[in-house]
Amino acid sequence: MKIRVLTIKDYDEIIDLWKAAGLPFKPHGRDSREAIARQMHENPDFFLGAFENGRLIGIVILSCDGRKGWINRLAVHPQHQRQGIAKALIVEGERILRKRGIRIFCALIEDYNEVSKNLFRKCGYVEHRDIIYFSKRDSEEI
Repeated sequence: MKIRVLTIKDYDEIIDLWKAAGLPFKPHGRDSREAIARQMHENPDFFLGAFENGRLIGIVILSCDGRKGWINRLAVHPQHQRQGIAKALIVEGERILRKRGIRIFCALIEDYNEVSKNLFRKCGYVEHRDIIYFSKRDSEEI
């Protein structure tokens, strides 16, 4: 397995992987080719892909607000799950965020997703039950 930075040339494979992994995506909004291209341009090292035999089998998108780094959109193709790929993507994501001076790493995980919660616990993350997440969206596609 090889981890490398993704480019917009990988867009179709990214979408295929998200579909295979059951990750929801907004093809007419934040996940459109144009939106992803803009995000990649702004932070080119924040899109990481795991490849095996030239095929995208895992992805993570990073973000940061200058204080905290975020592990977003982590997905591994179902045929390649439970092989350490997600953990490797988390570790590489943390390394990249550390290069930017980030020392706090976070992830938002749906409460039902026990597999992801267990993975992040194994990676040293602490679950906070005392934090309530709020969001406001200008549209459903964002």
